[in-house]
Amino acid sequence: MSGSQQHNPVTALAVDHSLDMKVLRFELAGEFYGLDILKIREINGMMDITSVPQTPEFMKGLINLRGKVIPVIDLRLKFGLAEEEYTERTSIIVIEFKTVHGATQMGIVVDRVSEVITINRADIDPAPDFGTRLKSEYIKGMAKTKNQVLIILDIDLILTDEDLTFGPKAPVVE
Repeated sequence: MSGSQQHNPVTALAVDHSLDMKVLRFELAGEFYGLDILKIREINGMMDITSVPQTPEFMKGLINLRGKVIPVIDLRLKFGLAEEEYTERTSIIVIEFKTVHGATQMGIVVDRVSEVITINRADIDPAPDFGTRLKSEYIKGMAKTKNQVLIILDIDLILTDEDLTFGPKAPVVE
């Protein structure tokens, strides 16, 4: 094979768009997070949330979205961050995630949605093990973007079947 016909793997990586990941960038308590766009069904401004008694503090309640009842959690509270008043920038991201019972939709309240960005998977580092309020198992990776670090969340690990259980917890029988 002549020099001009040789395959250059570095050039192939630079143009291989299958290595790209589209991520919704949003803000929570001054930090930027990202969710895989394939998990997101829609983004809404704040709407009336019907509270449900005897649920965890982070479980804000239920919304009626075009006739479908969807549970809503406040991601700030789920992560153990301070509660803040909702503003005109506060959004509900409706996501779909896996449970043992199949795919489920849920709304998550965030401070503000920023943009959809494309990240090359080579720019995503594994989640570090560090002692913060955000459990590192929730983190899919850390992306380097525009001189910032974007925490890419694994929504399937953040939201559990227990989060979807309303009412008091049943005692454990041993």
